Amino acid sequence: MSNETNHLGHELGKGAVMAVGYVAGRSLFGRLLFSPVVMLGAGVAIGYLGFKYRKEIVAAVAKASDMGKDLVLNTKENLADLVEETREAEEAKAKE
Repeated sequence: MSNETNHLGHELGKGAVMAVGYVAGRSLFGRLLFSPVVMLGAGVAIGYLGFKYRKEIVAAVAKASDMGKDLVLNTKENLADLVEETREAEEAKAKE
C-alpha cells in the first residue's frame, strides 16, 4: 500500500512542478525573458564573451578534435587487432 501511495505522491509532485512551470511561463517574468530586448542583450553578451575568449575556445575545439581523431584511430587499431586474432584462431582451428 505504501508503494502505491509513494507512486501517487510522486505523480502529484510532477504535476505540480509542471503547473508551476506553466504559470511561470505565462507570468510577467516569463514574458520578459523572451522579449526582444532581453534576447538582443543576451546575444550581445554571448558575442562579447565569444570574442573575448576566442583563443581559448579555438584551443579547446582543436584539442577536442584531436582527441576525437585519436579515439577513432585507436578504435580502428583495436578492431584490426580483433579481426587478426579471429583469423588466427580460425586458421588454428582449421589446422587441427
